[in-house]
Amino acid sequence: MKTVTRFAPSPTGNLHIGSARTALFNWLFAKNTKGKFLLRIEDTDKVRSTKESIKKILDGLKWLDLKWNDEIIYQSLNQLRHKQVTEQLLEKGLAYKCFCSEEDLNKMREEAKILKKPFRYNRMWREKDPKDAPQNIEPVIRIKAPIKGESVIDDIIQGTIKVSNEEMDDFIIMRSDGTPTYMLSVVVDDCDMNVTHIVRGHDHLTNTFRQNVIYEAMKWDKPITAHIPLIHGPDGSKISKRHGAIDVEEYKNKGILPNALINYMLRLGWSHGDDEIISLENAIKWFSLEKIGKSPAKFDNNKLISINSHYIKELNNNRIILFLENYYDKKYKIKLDKISIDRLTLGLDDIKSRSRDLIQLAEMSLFYCSKFPLSISKKAQKYIKKVDKKVFKDLLIVLENIENDFKKQKIEEIMSKFLTEKGLKLSDIIQYIRALLTGLDVSPRIYDVMEILGYNEVKNRINKVKIDG
Repeated sequence: MKTVTRFAPSPTGNLHIGSARTALFNWLFAKNTKGKFLLRIEDTDKVRSTKESIKKILDGLKWLDLKWNDEIIYQSLNQLRHKQVTEQLLEKGLAYKCFCSEEDLNKMREEAKILKKPFRYNRMWREKDPKDAPQNIEPVIRIKAPIKGESVIDDIIQGTIKVSNEEMDDFIIMRSDGTPTYMLSVVVDDCDMNVTHIVRGHDHLTNTFRQNVIYEAMKWDKPITAHIPLIHGPDGSKISKRHGAIDVEEYKNKGILPNALINYMLRLGWSHGDDEIISLENAIKWFSLEKIGKSPAKFDNNKLISINSHYIKELNNNRIILFLENYYDKKYKIKLDKISIDRLTLGLDDIKSRSRDLIQLAEMSLFYCSKFPLSISKKAQKYIKKVDKKVFKDLLIVLENIENDFKKQKIEEIMSKFLTEKGLKLSDIIQYIRALLTGLDVSPRIYDVMEILGYNEVKNRINKVKIDG
C-alpha cells in the first residue's frame, strides 16, 4: 500500500510554526516511504477563511520548498459529497435529525454546570420520531456515537489510548443551514483522497476519537494516526506571540534561511542521535514517525540562530548578492553597480562568518556599496573620540606610497610603522577608522576592509566624513 499523507490547514491566518512543522513531518514521511504528500485547504469556515491567508500558506510552503503532489483540494468544493455521506448515514439509521432549540441546549448546559460536569448533549432526539418535531426549528444532524464500552486508538507516537464511550456525545455532522461540520468533512475528504497516515498535532486527539465513529459507521478503513506533541515556549507554555515570531513569514522577514528553519523544525521533537545539523537528504533518509518524542518540544530561538548562522556560512555568494540587490533596492533605494558587487564578492566570506541572519549580513555589508555621506551607527559614534585631524592627513600621505599595491599585508606594515613613529597604538585610532570607513562599531578586520575598498575610496571616506576634534 502506497503511503499517502496530507497537510490540511484552515486558511484563517498565516502559516504558524507548529503547522509548518506538521507539514514538514508529513512531507518527510511521504518522501521517506516514497509515497504522496497532498495539500488540502479546509476553507469551509466562510467567515474566517480568507484568500490572503490561503496565499500566505501557499507562499510559506513554497518558500520552505515543501512541494505537494497532485492538485490542491479545496474542502468547500466537496460539500455535495459531504451531504451525500450524511444522507447515507441517515438512511442506515446511524445518524438522526436533532430538533433541539437553543433553550433546550441552554438547559442542558445549566444542568451540567450544577453537576460540575462537562456539557454533553443528552441524546434527547436520538430515538424520537421526526414527525414529533416542532415546525419552527431547522434540525442539525447528529451521528449516533457508541454509548457503551470504550474506544481505542493505537497511535504511532502516543501509543494505545482508551476512552470510555460514556464520555462521547452524538456530535453534529451537518448544521441546520445544510453545511457540513469539520468532523464530517475531514473524514470524507481523507477517505476520498486515500489518505493512509494522518500526522497532526496532539490537540487533535479528541477529534480522532470522534472521527473514528464516522469511519466505523461508514465501514471505511481508518488511517494510521500519529499525534505530534505541541511546541512550547521556553517557559513551558504553548508557544505564542509573547515568545516572539510564530509564523513562517516572520522568520523569512527576519533573515532566517528556509533550510535552516527546516533543520530546526525537524529537531523540534524528532532526533537522530546527537546530530544538530541535518541535510535535507539525510532528513528524508533517516526520518520515521517512531522517532518523534511524546513530550512537547521547547522552542529555543538561540538554537535557531545558531543553525541559521551555520547555513549562512555555507550559502553561495551569488545567491547572497541577489538577496542584497533586492534588499538594498527596497530599503535604501540603492542599485548595486559593478564596483559594489565586486567589493561585496571579496568581503562576503568574512561577513558571513559573523552573521546570525540575512538582515544582519545585509546591514554589515552595506558599507561596501554605500554612497556619501556614510551613515555612522549610534554604537559606532560613541567610539569616536577627539583625534588630531593631522594624524589622518599624515596617514593618508603614507598610504599613498602603496596606492598601486594596496594589499592588507602592506597596509598593516605601513600603518604599524606610522603609528610607532607617532607614539600611538592601533587601539588609539582603530575604532575611529572603522567608524569612518564602515559606519559600524564591529566589522571585518580593518586591513581587509581597506584592501577591498581600495586607496581612493579609503581616502575619500576619511576626507569626506566630518571628523570632530
